[in-house]
Amino acid sequence: MSSSAKALDGYRICDFTGQLAGAGATRWLASFGAEVIRIEDPVKKGTWDILRGSPPFKDERRGIEFGTGFNNHNIEKLGITLNLRTERGKELLRELIAVSDVVSENFAAGVVERMGFGFEAMQAIKPDIIYVSNCGFGQTGPYRAFKSWGPIAQAVSGLTHSSGLVGEEPAGWGFSYMDHTGGYYMAIAILMALWHRDQTGEGQWVDMSCTEAGANLHGADLLDWSVNGRPLRASDRPASNRSSSPAMAPHGVYRCKGDDNWLALSCRTDDEWGTLRRMLIDDGVDAGSVQGFDSLADRLARQDELDGLLRVWTERRVRWDLETRLLEAGIPAAAVRRPAERIDGDIATMGRNLWPAVEHRAMGGIRVDGQPVRFSDTDWAIERAAPVLGQHNHEVYGQVLGLTAAEIDQLTADGVI
Repeated sequence: MSSSAKALDGYRICDFTGQLAGAGATRWLASFGAEVIRIEDPVKKGTWDILRGSPPFKDERRGIEFGTGFNNHNIEKLGITLNLRTERGKELLRELIAVSDVVSENFAAGVVERMGFGFEAMQAIKPDIIYVSNCGFGQTGPYRAFKSWGPIAQAVSGLTHSSGLVGEEPAGWGFSYMDHTGGYYMAIAILMALWHRDQTGEGQWVDMSCTEAGANLHGADLLDWSVNGRPLRASDRPASNRSSSPAMAPHGVYRCKGDDNWLALSCRTDDEWGTLRRMLIDDGVDAGSVQGFDSLADRLARQDELDGLLRVWTERRVRWDLETRLLEAGIPAAAVRRPAERIDGDIATMGRNLWPAVEHRAMGGIRVDGQPVRFSDTDWAIERAAPVLGQHNHEVYGQVLGLTAAEIDQLTADGVI
C-alpha cells in the first residue's frame, strides 16, 4: 500500500506522547507520512507508557515489547531512548527540537516545564516551534494539578452520566473512548497549528484538555438544558434507543432469533411505516393489531405497544434476513454486528485493507488498525510496526543529528541513551 507521496511528508514530530490520548494523535500523523520520533526513558525501560507491556497479547510471551495496544498506537514511528536526567541528554533534546516542527506530549501539567523544556525554552531553541500539550484538565485553571485517564475524563466531562438510562445509575462507556477522542482532537490541533505556521512563520503553544474535549461532545444535550432547562436524564426524555430529535417511531433495537442477536430499524415517515406494516401482515401478524398507528402522533403515543409488536415479530426471525428484506423495501435497518463480524467477516472492511499486517521486531507478524479514510493521491501507509525500546537510536542520532556510530555507542555506555 505504499504511495510515492503522503500528505504529511517533510514534517518532523519530536514526540513524548504515550498511552492512547497522545500516541493516538501522532499515529495519524505518522501514517500520513510525518516523521514521528518517539522519545522514551532508557532508565525506566518503557514503564512511562504502561501499554508497552499490557494486554491483550498475541501469544504467551510477556514483557515491555509485547503489548499489542502499544504496537497498534505507535505504528510507523521511530523510537529512541534519551535520559533527560543527564546534561548530555538535555543537549541532545535541544538539538532534536531545533530540527523538528512539533513537540508533542501528554504528560500531566507542568512535567515538561520541570524538565527545563517549557514553551519559552523551546522557543529559544527554535522560534517557530509548535508545542502541543494534552492532559486531563489543561495547563491552567483550578484543576491543573489533577491527573486523569480516559474513564476519568469521561466522568468529569459528563459523558458517563449521559450513557445511563432514566431511573438507573450512570452506565459508563466501558472503554477509554475519551483517550481516542482526545487523540483525534490533538491530531486536528497539530494540523491547524502547522497550517498557521506555514502561512505566517509563527509557532505557538497548543494547550489541550481531554475533559473539555469530552464536554464538547454533549451537543444537543447541552442545548436542551440551556434553552429548555431539561436535564439529560429527565423522565420525559426517551429511554433506550428511541428518537426524539427528530421524532420517529418505531425507532429502536430489537432482539432477533438466536443468542444475543439484534436488529436496528427506524421508520422516518408514515410511508415507511405503511411499508413495514404490510410486511408484518404478510408475515402473519394480525392485521387488527397493527391498526391505529397511521400518524406519527399515534405511533409516539403508543410506542410501548408498537415496540412490543415488533419484538414479537423480530425475535422469531434471523437478523440478516430481516436486514436484507427491510433494506430492499426502503426501510432503514441494520443487523447489529459483533466486532468480529466487522473484521474478518465483513468483505467491505477487508476490501479496504482496514486491518493491515505489520512485522514487529519482537512479536513478529501482527495486525493493526488501519485508517478509516482514503486519499486519492497522498494516502496513508502502515507498513512499520511500533518500535521496540530504542530501536532507532542509531538511525535518528546518526542521520538526523549527525553523530557517528562510535559516539552513539559511547552515549549508550554512558547511560545517556
